[in-house]
Amino acid sequence: QVQLVESGGGLVQTGGSLRLSCAASGRAFSSYAMGWFRQAPGKEREFVAAIDWSGGNTPYAGSVKGRFTISRDNAKKTVYLQMNSLKPEDTAVYYCAAPPGGSIRVRPMEYDYWGQGTQVTVSS
Repeated sequence: QVQLVESGGGLVQTGGSLRLSCAASGRAFSSYAMGWFRQAPGKEREFVAAIDWSGGNTPYAGSVKGRFTISRDNAKKTVYLQMNSLKPEDTAVYYCAAPPGGSIRVRPMEYDYWGQGTQVTVSS
């Protein structure tokens, strides 16, 4: 079993920054890829970014590429999402998730474990 706890969400103005954290427990964190997803009201959950077990492969959704950065600290069992130049359309509940292995996955159905989510609201 894996437990994931997100933190760092909040209210920020357009152009501002936030850093989300996701603390993991329950299995060998350093062997597994991790992902961030988001879900806005009335919309489906969508892929934001992922990172493989080594941190060497980090794909992003086109809508956030160049503004968001995913990273991980295997010693702390934590994955981060640095979000810069935030826009109102980034407003959503952000979830971290863990797939069953070390390879990158981009579809929610490929992830086994999910955190409870953290709200990010960007005001215009």
